[in-house]
Amino acid sequence: MAKVTLQAIADRVGVSRMTVSNAFSRPDQLSAELRDRILAQAVALGYHGPDPAARSLATGTSGAIGVLWTQPLRLALSDAVTARFLGGLADELAADGLALTLLPPTVPAHDVPMDGAVAYSSSPEADAMLWLRGRGVPVVGVEMVWPDGPNVTIDDRGGARAAAEHLVALGHSRVLLLASAGSQRKSEQPLDERLAGWLAGLGGIKPVVGFVQPFADNAATIADLLRRVAPTAVLCVSDLVAAQTLAVASDLGLDVPGEMSVVGFDDHPVASGLGLTTVAQDVDVKGRTAARLLRQAIAHRSDAAVAEPADVLLPVRLVVRRSTGPAR
Repeated sequence: MAKVTLQAIADRVGVSRMTVSNAFSRPDQLSAELRDRILAQAVALGYHGPDPAARSLATGTSGAIGVLWTQPLRLALSDAVTARFLGGLADELAADGLALTLLPPTVPAHDVPMDGAVAYSSSPEADAMLWLRGRGVPVVGVEMVWPDGPNVTIDDRGGARAAAEHLVALGHSRVLLLASAGSQRKSEQPLDERLAGWLAGLGGIKPVVGFVQPFADNAATIADLLRRVAPTAVLCVSDLVAAQTLAVASDLGLDVPGEMSVVGFDDHPVASGLGLTTVAQDVDVKGRTAARLLRQAIAHRSDAAVAEPADVLLPVRLVVRRSTGPAR
């Protein structure tokens, strides 16, 4: 059977060869009706799209964007905030015909072809990051400090400060901070931005700081801290940690917010249902911003006339709900 070519499909539909090529690689360039006609004729002729390996050799590109994680994918993808970020990233890159390749810590990055990468809360010294730097692969850091830039971050410090100031205004002076366990490694990374923001917002109030794992079950640790500290307010590194705090408070018979106020961070989908006061971020915008910066970084690598992308700091806002009230 003779090999079906793009030109054969173009002749059948009555369009150019480039138009047929765009139907497969750049669908945003065609109307939906025309693309459907081209794909229907391709199937009728027995053609099911270009060979990805052959296209990669011809163009020097893979059509894939790597997404690097420090957490196992099972944990990362179980979080709705992370999933929404991925959705925004994927939607924005789809216009360029690019697909995401998710890379957990156990998969060597040098074994996976990619045109660029998005590193999500990764260590700049991780083997995968060092390999990407050595190969000159464009990388956008998200919620991390990637020295080669660009980086997309949210105003963690400003949002945390606003949350702490909210509690101070309500008269709270015995405050517990549930910070990420990573904040303890001050010799390896800067003081956690959320923790720094809380401390700034509390002013002269000296809090008790406890450390939790953002994706783990921290119920026992939280229960122990609530018993020992008896705080009138708790600031949590994430809404998931705040949800655990609310559950523990209920088990201990503590009224929220009558006896204890609780504040989260992220505005996770669970926050609204729990009536949780929190700091809201737009993770869809964060994903789309990362995609746009990576697109610019890839273009700059090919053409020095294209400006290098700059770091972006995204705003956040305090959302006050029923989990906070005046100190008892």
